Amino acid sequence: MDQRAPERIICLTAETTETLYLLNEQWRIVGVSSFATRPSCALREKPVVSTYTTAHLEEIQDLRPDLVLGFSDLQASIAADLVRRGLAVHIFNQRSINGILQMIRMIGGLIDCAEKADALIGRLETGLEALRRQTAKWEFRPKVYFEEWDDPLISGIGWISELITIAGGNDCFAEFIREPFAKNRIIADPAEVVRRQPDVILASWCGKPFDCHRLRTRPGWDSIPAVKSGRVFEIEPSLVLQPGPAALHEGLAQIHARIAMAT
Repeated sequence: MDQRAPERIICLTAETTETLYLLNEQWRIVGVSSFATRPSCALREKPVVSTYTTAHLEEIQDLRPDLVLGFSDLQASIAADLVRRGLAVHIFNQRSINGILQMIRMIGGLIDCAEKADALIGRLETGLEALRRQTAKWEFRPKVYFEEWDDPLISGIGWISELITIAGGNDCFAEFIREPFAKNRIIADPAEVVRRQPDVILASWCGKPFDCHRLRTRPGWDSIPAVKSGRVFEIEPSLVLQPGPAALHEGLAQIHARIAMAT
């Protein structure tokens, strides 16, 4: 019986591509998503076979993958089509920091590289804990509003809220931390953000550039401390909206740097 670990992997999302590169196992990747910008060489080295919600099924099948990796309900129909074509598919659904680490651990297991995965997890956990200890000493923790979308307003997903806490802030809409779907994180009344008076506003609009002027000129938002002080910042979406290693390292660093300005 052939018991080899998968050697021809399609990554339909960026975070699995990033993880395999960090494990130095990129040689297994035979196809990636157009959003696979980490590392930057991935799009040059690997064929692009999908966006986020669409995939070139014939091209994927022609690449003869022995494993296809995807993410969430948004890729459920792609996964179903590939399964019907006889391909092995694994869909991750991580929505928290622990979930991201578990995703790395599972990839390590799937490709028989558990020790490499554990080492990567160890490095990420060390960084998280170091910053957590540093910010635990702060006397003042700024209130932070994270905006994932502007129409309607959608607050940050679970791992974003956790990163804000580690970075030294208090998430203004922490009640949504366990809501995996964007529809359940909609802020129906924009005035609610005004009422919560965030000291810092962070924005990563999924799929389009952030318009700071548009946010600052919303009715009543000129009374928000973050707007009055100019502490309204865009965080690069690829660093925080993709639930992978970058969010726990570079994404966290950017969030921390912006929050620290309000202390």
